[in-house]
Amino acid sequence: MEDEVERRQIQQILELDNEELQIEEVESLLESSDDDRHASGVVSPDDFTFNTQLTSLHSYLGEVDDTRHRSAFWDGGAVLNLPLFYLEGVVLFPEATLPLRVIEPNFVAAVNRAMTQADAPYTMGVVRVYRDSNDGPLRLAKVGTTAEIRQYRPVEDGSINVVTRGQQRFCLRRCWIDAEGAPFGEIQIIEEDIPFRTPRDAYAKLVPLNNRRGQQILSLNALSHGGRNDENDSEANSEESFENELTQTERRIHQSAIGACYDSDRMDESTSSADYNKLSESDSQSGSPCGTDSTFLGSSPSGHEKQVRNTDLGIGTKSMARKVAEPRSHLSSTLSRAFAPIWVYRMYDSFCLAQKAADMWKQIVGTPSMDGFVKKPDLLSFYIASKIPVSDPTRQELLEIDGVSYRLRQEIELLERLDRVRCKICKTVIARRSDMLVMSTDGPMGAYVNSYGYVHEVMTFRKAKGLATRGRPHKEYSWFPGYAWTIINCASCDVQMGWLFTATNEKLKPKSFWGIRSCQVKDETR
Repeated sequence: MEDEVERRQIQQILELDNEELQIEEVESLLESSDDDRHASGVVSPDDFTFNTQLTSLHSYLGEVDDTRHRSAFWDGGAVLNLPLFYLEGVVLFPEATLPLRVIEPNFVAAVNRAMTQADAPYTMGVVRVYRDSNDGPLRLAKVGTTAEIRQYRPVEDGSINVVTRGQQRFCLRRCWIDAEGAPFGEIQIIEEDIPFRTPRDAYAKLVPLNNRRGQQILSLNALSHGGRNDENDSEANSEESFENELTQTERRIHQSAIGACYDSDRMDESTSSADYNKLSESDSQSGSPCGTDSTFLGSSPSGHEKQVRNTDLGIGTKSMARKVAEPRSHLSSTLSRAFAPIWVYRMYDSFCLAQKAADMWKQIVGTPSMDGFVKKPDLLSFYIASKIPVSDPTRQELLEIDGVSYRLRQEIELLERLDRVRCKICKTVIARRSDMLVMSTDGPMGAYVNSYGYVHEVMTFRKAKGLATRGRPHKEYSWFPGYAWTIINCASCDVQMGWLFTATNEKLKPKSFWGIRSCQVKDETR
């Protein structure tokens, strides 16, 4: 079935490639492109006829063979020796696709070693390289991603066409060049945390921290009227329901924390009881009630009401002080189990954060549906990090974040603040996030390789400004079947920013769009 689908897609690509090149003047296309988007920022189905599945096939590489091998995942902390592939301006994330046209002999040797090694077959490590300054030496990032070779085809000129997919993050411990000239590295697989879900009863039944003072009064009144057994039952049920929501690991951590709280409570109880007895004796001798009573209760009652209330609560007499001290252990254990307000939990609940991030992403991009990702917050965090229109240093920072909730929170902050995309050199505004356009099933940003072996991470936009075309459109080696490409430079500083893609026939929509290189943009926030 999959072979039949792929055959139809290849046939569609061939039909697009055989269309007569009918490219209108660039100026007229730029004028019409502004009208193809509705005010909401989402592309209308009538204005979009391109099959985004064709892009993800990377058909410009020619025929490649499926390796039909899927490598196993390694446990966190595992140490491996893998051939390395260095890429400047590119950050590979788990589950992201990375096409390669390998030309340089040392990297050809690295790919060949990856195909034949016994301990980690069809796997190599991908690391971003960067320069601290324009003329500084190349440096390797400390965190990279293992890449599984999914498709492979040697070319007659000695190069290799490869399609890989990101698998697991790793820390680069050391690197070297082997006898064949292939770059190698000793890596350690990073252990990913399990997405955290806040149990419903953590804020549904247990005492929130901001209600402690009121809860103390209610608990004392309930105890004075014989309501302690009911509270014990409610507390036990709440605690049991809470623990049932936890995984085995989370339950063990929770019970350990509760045990520590019990030890602390017993110490606090003995100290506070003695202090309270001294305070009660002092109040009895002075003939006045507890000085903090009216403040604690939030009012200043009359003398008769105060006497009644103090009698009910056991305050102001030496004989009743022990009644207040006695339930302290119960109150302390209750408050030790007390949890913060719901909004605090949502700050760290991976599934709540995933829902918020998915909603924001869908609102910005429009498509595709994110429902499947919400159930897998870890994959969603990697997906957004690999597609968000920010510079490659910022995405490297996202790759290095340990913890699903922390990465999602950072991405939400970026999505909230991200507005304009600027040229890295002259800071000219060239696009806005609302103009992002999805031209691939992989999303509005993807990695593509040109005929010279250079890999570019390209953001696609429906509209852009401050850019100038250079040369004529070319149809050969187009990353988007049915579109011709034209080099574009920043109109202010003349640095190459990417490409303008124009449709080769009138039926294909959108008629044009912009591909901006992520390594040439500067992050701009509101």
